[in-house]
Amino acid sequence: MASKPEYDVIVMKNVMVPMRDGTRLAADVYRPAHDGAFVPAKLPALVERTPYSKDDGDRIELNGLWFAERGYVAVIMDVRGRYRSDGRFSFLAQEAEDGYDTIEWIARQPWCNGRVGTIGLSYGGWTQVAAAALGPPHLAGMWVDEAGANAWTSTVRHNGAFEMRFLCWAFWQAAKSREAKADPVLERALAAVNVREWLSRMPLKRGASPLSLLPDYEAWAFDIATRGDYDEFWQQPGFDIARHWDRFPACPIVLTTGWYDSYTRATFENFVGLGGPKRRVKAVVGPWTHGVKQLAQTASGDVEFGREAAIDHNEERLRFFDAALRGVANGWNDDSPLRLFVMGGGSGRKNGAGRLEHGGRWRGLPEWPVPRTRFTDYHLHDGGVLRPERPAFGAASTRFIYNPGSPVPTIGGNMSSLVGLMPRAPGASEVPVEDRERDIIGIPGAFDQREEPRFFGARPPWLPLAARQDVVVWQTAPLVRDVEITGPVTVTLWVSSSAQDTDVTAKLIDVYPATADYPQGFAMNLTDSILRLRYRNGGRAELLKPGQVYECRFQLYPTSNRFVAGHRIRLDVSSSNYPRFDPNPNTGAPLWSSGLVQIAVNTIHHDAEHPSHVTLPIVES
Repeated sequence: MASKPEYDVIVMKNVMVPMRDGTRLAADVYRPAHDGAFVPAKLPALVERTPYSKDDGDRIELNGLWFAERGYVAVIMDVRGRYRSDGRFSFLAQEAEDGYDTIEWIARQPWCNGRVGTIGLSYGGWTQVAAAALGPPHLAGMWVDEAGANAWTSTVRHNGAFEMRFLCWAFWQAAKSREAKADPVLERALAAVNVREWLSRMPLKRGASPLSLLPDYEAWAFDIATRGDYDEFWQQPGFDIARHWDRFPACPIVLTTGWYDSYTRATFENFVGLGGPKRRVKAVVGPWTHGVKQLAQTASGDVEFGREAAIDHNEERLRFFDAALRGVANGWNDDSPLRLFVMGGGSGRKNGAGRLEHGGRWRGLPEWPVPRTRFTDYHLHDGGVLRPERPAFGAASTRFIYNPGSPVPTIGGNMSSLVGLMPRAPGASEVPVEDRERDIIGIPGAFDQREEPRFFGARPPWLPLAARQDVVVWQTAPLVRDVEITGPVTVTLWVSSSAQDTDVTAKLIDVYPATADYPQGFAMNLTDSILRLRYRNGGRAELLKPGQVYECRFQLYPTSNRFVAGHRIRLDVSSSNYPRFDPNPNTGAPLWSSGLVQIAVNTIHHDAEHPSHVTLPIVES
C-alpha cells in the first residue's frame, strides 16, 4: 500500500544551507502540514540537487509538492553557482562534497528523522552518485534516474572522443546562468548565439566564442573537451563514480535508464559495480530516450514500442521510498533486481502517428548479463557478409576514406542535451531562454538510418547512410528464426590507417525487409559507440604508426532486441558520427589545438589472421 496524499504543504523558500567551505546554497523545503501548521513528527526526507532551477514548475509539482503531500519532507536545492545559490559553478567538480554536506545538514534538522533519500535525473542523477561516492552516513535510499559511472569512458568523453552534447550544454546553460540573468548586456550577447553555427566552426578557440563571456564556463568546457588522457582530473569523485563504489553507504538503490538514453552503459556499470551482499541494487530499463517525461512515453524517435513501454515514474519512486525509508512491506524487496524491456516482436506496420510498430515486452531478471546468454562472435567477411564462422584463408580488407570536413551525420541514438539555442528574432527584446531552447540539434531514439532534413549535417539527395562511401556495412542473411540479443555488445576490429590518429565507429542495426508500409525496408539503429585510436590501449594517448595493423576492441552501449525471422543483423562501421561525437582531425595533434585536418584512408582487416567481429549476447529461449 503506497502512502496517500493526506497532507497540506508549507514551503520554506530559499533556506541557505552552509557548505564546508562557507559557501551557502539555496534550498526550498517542502514540509507536510495540517491546518496551517507543520506536522510535528520527524519525517524522512528526500533531496534533489539541480543546476536547472529549483523554481521550475514541473520540479516543484513532481519532486516537491507531490512527495510532501504523502508525508515526506522534500528539499530541492540549486547547486553551487546556479540560480539562487552562492559560489562559482564548475561542471560536476563540486558535487561530491556539496552533496555530502547537504545530506548531513538535512539529517540534523529538527523536522528530519535522520533518514535521507535522494532523487534527480541526469545532472540531478550525477549529484546523487557523486555525493554517495563520499559515503554520507545518513543516506538511506537513492532513486537515480540516468546518471554516470565514469565520465571518461562514456557520457562526457567516450573512449577518447568527446560527446558534443556537453559543448551544447555549456552554451545552453551559460545563457541561463545567474551571471547572464544579472547583466542585461551579457544576456543580450548570449541571446544572439546560434549554436548550430558554432558547431560548424569546430574546434572552438579559447577566447573566440561566446563562452569567453563567462570565463568559468569556458574553462570547464575546454577542460572536458580537451583533456583526453584519463588523469587526476577525470578521477575526481564527481567524474569517476566507479573508483568510489566501495565508499557508497549500504543503502537500497534504484537505477533507471533507456535503451536510447545517454547513460545506458553507465547505468549497467553502476548496477553491476554497486551490487553485492551489502546493498539492494535494482534497475529499470525501458525503450526510452533521455528525460523524466520520456518514461511515460511509448515511442522513441520514429519507432513505437506499445502501451506496455510506459511506467508511472512517481508511483514507482514512492513505492521504493516507502519500503526503503519507512519500512513499508509493499513487496518492493521481492521484485526482480533487473526489470528491462526487450524490444521487438511487433507488427512492423506504420501506425497512425507514422511510426514503425516494433513492439516489445518487460522481463524480470536476477542479474546482468542475463542468465542463458551465449556470447557469439559474428565475423566480418568479404562481400559485406556477417556470420559466425571465422574467415578461413587469404587476405581480406575493406578500405574507406574519412574526411573530417564531411563527417557522417548522427541519425538518432543515445543522446541528450544537444540543444541549439536559436537567436532572438530581429527586434525582439525580451524572449526568455526557455522559449529559445526548442531547437534540438541531435534527435535521440530509433530511426531509419537515412539522411533527411531534420538531422543536423544531413545533405540531399537524402539517401541511406549505408550508401555513403565512408560507411561500410556487414549484415547477416535473413534470419530463419527469431534471435534475441540482450546484453553488452563488443566490437573487435583490426584497423590500419594512413594517419597518426583516427576514429572508428560501430553501429548495430535491425534491418526490416521491404513491406507495403516501408517499401525500402527500415534500418533501425539499436546501439553504437566510438573509439579514438590514440586511446586504443586505455587512458594514455599513443599515436598510430601509419600502415600498421592494430587490434581495437570497444563496447557499444548495452541493448535488448528481438530480431524477428526475416530480419537481418547489421553492423555499420565508419570513422565519424557527428554531432554525437567530435570529428577526429586525424593529425595526431593535441585535441582542439588546431583547425588543421587530414584526410585518412582507413582499413578494416577481416581475414584469418585479423578476424574482425562483433560479439553479440544471444539469449537462449
